[in-house]
Amino acid sequence: MIAVLKHGTTADQAQQLVTWLQHMNIDVHISEGQEVTVLGLIGDTSRIDMELLSSLEIVESVKRVSEPFKQANRKFHPKDTVIQVGNAKIGGGHFAMIAGPCSVESEEQIIEVATAVKASGADILRGGAFKPRTSPYAFQGMKEKGIELLLKAKAATGLPIITEIMNIRALDLFADVDIIQVGARNMQNFDLLQELGKTDKPILLKRGLANTLQELLMSAEYIMSEGNENVILCERGIRTFETYTRNTLDLSAVSVLHDLTHLPVVVDPSHATGKAKLVPPMALAATAAGADGIMVEVHNNPACALCDGAQSLTPAQFDSLNQQVQKIREAMV
Repeated sequence: MIAVLKHGTTADQAQQLVTWLQHMNIDVHISEGQEVTVLGLIGDTSRIDMELLSSLEIVESVKRVSEPFKQANRKFHPKDTVIQVGNAKIGGGHFAMIAGPCSVESEEQIIEVATAVKASGADILRGGAFKPRTSPYAFQGMKEKGIELLLKAKAATGLPIITEIMNIRALDLFADVDIIQVGARNMQNFDLLQELGKTDKPILLKRGLANTLQELLMSAEYIMSEGNENVILCERGIRTFETYTRNTLDLSAVSVLHDLTHLPVVVDPSHATGKAKLVPPMALAATAAGADGIMVEVHNNPACALCDGAQSLTPAQFDSLNQQVQKIREAMV
C-alpha cells in the first residue's frame, strides 16, 4: 500500500502519521520528492482502514500495490535511485562504463587492463576472483589472491572495483570491494541475498538464465528487505532456443525495468552474446535503449585468456566502443 501526502505537509505532520502506522506494526518507507512525499507501507496492511487513512487532511491518495515486490517498486519510490562508488554514479541520468577481464589471472594482467580501460574512459573495473564454472575442471579463479590483485589495480588506477561473490562465507574478503556482484546462477540464492542485504555495499544483481523480470525484482526485494537499498540490476541475456549466441539479450528488459522500478539497470553484452564481434553493436543498442551502464569484458590477450576469451574485447576495441557509446549518449540528450 502507498499513501501520497499532500504538497505542503510538514515534517512533523508526516512523522505523526508514520508513528501511528508503525504502532500497527507497519514498516514505512519514505520517499520525498520535489512536489509530494510517498509513504510505502509494508506488512499486514489489511489492518489499515483505507477510508480513514484517505480522509486525513494531509493525505492526497491511498492505493494498494498489487505487485509482490514493494521496496523495489517505482510506486513506492518514484525518483530514480542513484548509486555512487568513488567518482562513478549509476542511475538517474548517470551512466557508467564497467570494464575488465572475466578472470583475474596475474598482477601484471589486471593492472595492465585496468590502466588501459581507465585511459579509455572506464568508470569501474570488473574482474572475477571467484568463478562459477559449468565444468568442475575449468579454471575456478584465483579466489582470495584475485581480490588482493584487484585491490592492487584499484590502488594503481583509482578505479572502484566490482567482483562476484559465490558463498556468503567469503564475505569478509569483500570488505574493500566497492560493488559485490551476484551472478546469474545465484540470483535465487535467497540465503546469500538476505545476508548481502545486511551489508551497506552496492550489490549488482544479474538476471538468471531462465528468470522473468518479476523474479529478478523479487530477488532484489530479498536484498532490500534486509535494509540494503543499494541494488543495481543487470540484464545479461536469457536462455532461449537460439544457439548462435551464448544467450539471447533481452533489451526490452531495460525499458520494462525502468517502468517498474527505481533501481539502476545495466547491460552485459559480453555474457549475452558470447562473441566479441557482437559486443559493440549490442552495447550501443543497450545505450540507446536507456541503460544506466554497460559492463563488458576486456582482456589484454583474449586468445590466451583463461576464461571467456572469445567474448572479450581488446583494450583498443574497448577504446573505440567507449567513444561510440558517448556519441550515442550525446545524441540522446
